Amino acid sequence: MATTAPAHPVHPVHPVDEVPPVRHLAAFGLQHVLAMYAGAVAVPLIVGGAMKLSPADLAYLITADLLVCGIATLIQCVGFWRFGVRLPIMQGCTFAAVSPMVLIGTTGGGLPAIYGSVIVAGLAIVLLAPVFGRLLRFFPPLVTGTVILIIGVSLLPVAGNWAAGGVGAKDFGAPKNLALAGFVLAVVLAVQRFAPPFLARIAVLVGIAVGLAVAVPFGFTDFGGVGDADWVGISTPFHFGTPTFHASAIVSMLVVALVTMTETTGDLIAVGEMTDRKVEPRTLADGLRADGLSTVLGGVFNTFPYTAFAQNVGLVGMTRVRSRWVVATAGGILVLLGLLPKLGAVVAAVPAPVLGGAGLVMFGTVAASGLRTLAEVDFKGNNNLTVVAVSVAVGMLPVGVPTIYAKFPDWFQTVMNSGISAGCLTAIVLNLLFNHLPGKAGSAGAAAEPKAASV
Repeated sequence: MATTAPAHPVHPVHPVDEVPPVRHLAAFGLQHVLAMYAGAVAVPLIVGGAMKLSPADLAYLITADLLVCGIATLIQCVGFWRFGVRLPIMQGCTFAAVSPMVLIGTTGGGLPAIYGSVIVAGLAIVLLAPVFGRLLRFFPPLVTGTVILIIGVSLLPVAGNWAAGGVGAKDFGAPKNLALAGFVLAVVLAVQRFAPPFLARIAVLVGIAVGLAVAVPFGFTDFGGVGDADWVGISTPFHFGTPTFHASAIVSMLVVALVTMTETTGDLIAVGEMTDRKVEPRTLADGLRADGLSTVLGGVFNTFPYTAFAQNVGLVGMTRVRSRWVVATAGGILVLLGLLPKLGAVVAAVPAPVLGGAGLVMFGTVAASGLRTLAEVDFKGNNNLTVVAVSVAVGMLPVGVPTIYAKFPDWFQTVMNSGISAGCLTAIVLNLLFNHLPGKAGSAGAAAEPKAASV
């Protein structure tokens, strides 16, 4: 539609709003879907597995999740009224909610109690969005760079687990798995370096396709599930019963809501920096409001709380494809996968090591973007280095030692077991302590705040 912005110098089209040709939209969109598919279906698999649901119910949870993932992504990218940040943001189920949901589901409440608490949490996010929007001034480059760095580094173990064969795989860590992941990584890098511009931008998709082509003859994957899957699957509201509302379940899910809002804030700021469209307080509130609406839809359509997916932030940075319509196309593909389970089964057959090879590049790109933001911060004659050091350390604790907070109360674990929220909260508090408290605000405070306006 509008790919030649220079031809209209008076009203140039921002790269975020450009609409690439249809063939590019399809390729770029599919690349985003493949990057997040494993993460998208993990939450229903974990929660359903812990509740010992039947295979049919598990399949239903997955198709419902994919459908709402797609709708949530469309709301976030395309937007309507005050819902949606209108940036290239993929939406998916948050992992922060897994432990509380398993607890709610297995201690007598079942799925109806989970969905009741999810609906209340979604409404709370919609109401709290403007408050979070006003907190944007507490995210100068010192804080945002640190948070983006933590997001990237905390995702790397996910790529590592994929590369080794996927958590729970019988051949986890087998040399053949790591060899396949390494091969895919090499293909992605070679395509990005030597291929024509369009192919370079879909390097991840090319790497996954080549990796899949190699994986099939070597027996890495099984397409048996495709034949068993239904052609059409429609998720109907309250399929597992009318939601029930238990105070303890609602409280734990409200804590999750605060964690996901913190994580989403970091993701939105990261994408805003990568696309040169700075997130303002109003647009941040719009993005969080979309999260809340999607979470309410999740509770109604038999799935779980939604948040911005950090996996895809790395893809935006790596490919430099900034159009939100690309990610909206990915949302449309997810809706199709949710309505056509057979298609979903085809995508699910991509082996974990193939995704692992691609994930190493994408998640590393997120971390590198954080370093790029931190490069703008003044570290001389102030305590900014301490802010970064302690925040990264606190953020990495639950990543490196997952059971470190096992003896703490559930609400504390919900907040601190997410390295992203733990690191983000630490960075905000330390920035206030060293750069804004009276008598301490010296060159660091002066350096950080003006730059917050320029990023």
